[in-house]
Amino acid sequence: MPYLNPNATIPPAKLTRYLLVLQPKDDKSGFLAQAGYNLDNWQVLEQDLRRILLNEATLNKPTKFGDIYEIKGLLQGVNGINLRVSTYWIIDSLTKETRFVTLLPD
Repeated sequence: MPYLNPNATIPPAKLTRYLLVLQPKDDKSGFLAQAGYNLDNWQVLEQDLRRILLNEATLNKPTKFGDIYEIKGLLQGVNGINLRVSTYWIIDSLTKETRFVTLLPD
C-alpha cells in the first residue's frame, strides 16, 4: 500500500466552509464538534488531517479526474475525545497534485 504526499493540499475552504459548517445533507460538523473542532480552531483540524497522511493509503476508486485513496486514522480531538475517521484524497490525473476530498466517521 502506498503513502501519499505529506504536503498534500488541504484547501482551507474545505474545512471552514464545508466540514465545520452545518450542512443540510451529509453534515460532518456535529461529528467533528464531538472532539472540539470548530471554526475557531480549524487549523488544528488541518494539522490532525496531515498526521493521518502518515498512515498507509488504499486505492478506493479510480476516476477520470484521478485516483481516490482512503486513509483510515484517528483524530485526537482538542478536547481529548478521539474520533475514528476514513479520509479521502485524490491524486489529480493531470497535475499529479494530492488533495484532501472529505472525511467520514469510521
